[in-house]
Amino acid sequence: MKAKPAAAPRPSRTRARARARTTSIAAFVVLAALVPTTASASGTQEVEAELPYVCTLPSGPLPATVRVSAEFPERALAGEAFTPSGVTTTVELPDQAVADLAARDAAGVRAATRLGVGIAQNAATATATWRGSAEPAALPESGPLTLVTKGDVPSVAGRGDGDLTFSAGALAIDLALEAADGTATDAATAGPGSLTIDCALAEDAPGRGLLATVPVGTGTAAPSGSPSSPSPSGPAGTSGAPDDGRPDGPGDREAERQSERSPKVLENTPGTAADRDEVPPCRYDEQHPPTDVSLNAYVTGYANVKKMRGAAYLPPSCVLIEQGIPVPGPPDPDYLIFDTVSYANFHYQERRQTPPFEATFLSFDFAPVKATMVLEQTDTMRIDSRMKMSMTDFSTTTDTYVRAPLVLHVLDLEVNGTPLDVGSECRTETSLTSEDPDPANFPGDHLVLYGRGELLIGQPATGYLLLSGGVLSGEATIPAFTGCGTDGEDLDRLLTASVSGPGNLIKQVQGQTCAIAAPVFPSPTNEGQCTEDLQPYEIPVAEH
Repeated sequence: MKAKPAAAPRPSRTRARARARTTSIAAFVVLAALVPTTASASGTQEVEAELPYVCTLPSGPLPATVRVSAEFPERALAGEAFTPSGVTTTVELPDQAVADLAARDAAGVRAATRLGVGIAQNAATATATWRGSAEPAALPESGPLTLVTKGDVPSVAGRGDGDLTFSAGALAIDLALEAADGTATDAATAGPGSLTIDCALAEDAPGRGLLATVPVGTGTAAPSGSPSSPSPSGPAGTSGAPDDGRPDGPGDREAERQSERSPKVLENTPGTAADRDEVPPCRYDEQHPPTDVSLNAYVTGYANVKKMRGAAYLPPSCVLIEQGIPVPGPPDPDYLIFDTVSYANFHYQERRQTPPFEATFLSFDFAPVKATMVLEQTDTMRIDSRMKMSMTDFSTTTDTYVRAPLVLHVLDLEVNGTPLDVGSECRTETSLTSEDPDPANFPGDHLVLYGRGELLIGQPATGYLLLSGGVLSGEATIPAFTGCGTDGEDLDRLLTASVSGPGNLIKQVQGQTCAIAAPVFPSPTNEGQCTEDLQPYEIPVAEH
């Protein structure tokens, strides 16, 4: 593992130079900031860890190399939640793994990773799952297969003073296998199928998989020093179970005390759900009457703009969904498979768009800049879900792809409180676009968001499911802009140069749906899914 020094803050421009008075200078300042920029924090440590793993493939156990990179704060206060950012997991599988996949008639793969991370502070421990997804990758003709996944991870807060350590543990790699004709991911076509590869940290891994150490508190480190790096199931020699199995025994009390001291893992980035009077209505009406399969839900989130190193916040937006009927999927001796196609539309003031949302920042460290935008649909959103139930333990996984044709429409721009007229037709030339895992069956420009849900018998569901919601993520290219400017002033090229381009990560959170035909209202025995007037009861919180 190596730590890189954080970038120093850029010095402020002088006030004399910063006083931009002409329209062209104001235009450049504003157009460079459709979303807020973020300077590199001086208290950030960048870590990179290269770890040996052993992965179990059809041909047997094989060595693999896993590299994990992320940014952590240099220090945190007790009780202060923070989120590791820029998390990237790179898995290098040997050439024998490529042969295994090719033997299943696969020509390419789409990977998702689940890395168990042990978090410890003094003698207390907690666990988290770092999830990532990758763009489709072709199998190499020779040599190893390298998979690079990215994703957001849960926030963490230390309960007291002392070093907070993060250690890599078990890794699962979910591979959607794609045939040469690209049909494997089509919900209606049988293909090579899918494969989950389980990997364990090698015994000789340096530092037992240590990724990072974040001191917590106002001092240096806890008197006891850094604890041993735990595995995701807990530190060696500590089970946390009662020592005699009796209720309220010494083991129970010790376990309770340990739990109270354990680092807190927050699946959602700390935030507060909006009040109902702060979100737009989300209900069916005479113009949009519900059917027996109608659902509605709120969605919120963040969208990065890579060029600006910032993110725009999408406030809670109403989505009306028509859930499809499950149909049998391709035959598989190990799984029972069902495919479902659903359709959805944003719903705001009788239009298929989000509410207007603002992004604000300080240009040159002094000039406030604000942009107001909406995302508008050019066609109906399509939701493809594939549920796979294991015939051995009856566990299920559900992979969902949301394909949304959305253009970005800029409504207003202001610099230092002065409006800059971009006209009424300032928008991207085409929809935001993603690399589709099945381009033959889904051509055209559209955004692709992906989510995976998992359900084990006797445990609550995790991840994304259409009915219960969850996190959807993807990566988009922002197209060039058109129609921006008035009175003969063409602002298209300035805006395109400042914002447009690939590699923009998107993370959306959908809330629990309300099933209109069978609403579930809050009660002492049930969590609410619908309000009395059949709006979604849950207003989700955006996650970075």
